Amino acid sequence: MTPRIVVLSAPSGGGKTTIAKALRARFPDRFGFSVSATTRKPRAGEQNGVDYYFWGRDRFETGVKEGKFLEHAEYAGELYGTLKDDVDKVLQSGRHVVLDIEVEGARQIRTQYGPPRSLSIFILPTEPRVLIERLMARKSENADQLRQRIDRAKYELKQATLFDRWIRNDVLDDAVHEVATAVDENGSFRRSKEDQKWLDKYGSDLQLQAQQLWDELHQQKG
Repeated sequence: MTPRIVVLSAPSGGGKTTIAKALRARFPDRFGFSVSATTRKPRAGEQNGVDYYFWGRDRFETGVKEGKFLEHAEYAGELYGTLKDDVDKVLQSGRHVVLDIEVEGARQIRTQYGPPRSLSIFILPTEPRVLIERLMARKSENADQLRQRIDRAKYELKQATLFDRWIRNDVLDDAVHEVATAVDENGSFRRSKEDQKWLDKYGSDLQLQAQQLWDELHQQKG
């Protein structure tokens, strides 16, 4: 087995973090996980060094200047990045390294390490409403922040053509199996016309269904 960099990207609520954790838990001999650094505050239950390295902005920006990051990007006003040392440790152990990162970081990785050294996978639930409900279930963002997440998701959908694979995350076990299988293949594109139509329509449906949900919540409060 030749170790590869496996990039998982998705809009917030797409499930990339859950899939990354499941891969490592189910296939510890095949997959290692690179913990990203971020300037955002920990959410409930998150642990430093396990979920993320929670760094101050000054420390993060110093790390960028010192070349410590394989990739980095700003998302929703916070900085995120992958540390080179963490990636190298996993690859040297003979395992694939899973990166749970945003689309800008995925683009940087693809520029430096294209297929077959890397495999980039874009993840979405089939229905936009599910994506919105997952965001709302977090209860960590207010209405304005949720709208920003939706706008960001629409942008990220337009970047999906940069990725080697598109995987629908409706059933976790199925999605994890698809990712694990894809890593052992050659990284070629597998897109049907139906998949392209589905993704093209996703952005407009996402905005419409978000508005419908907000209207429903407003009526319930009223």
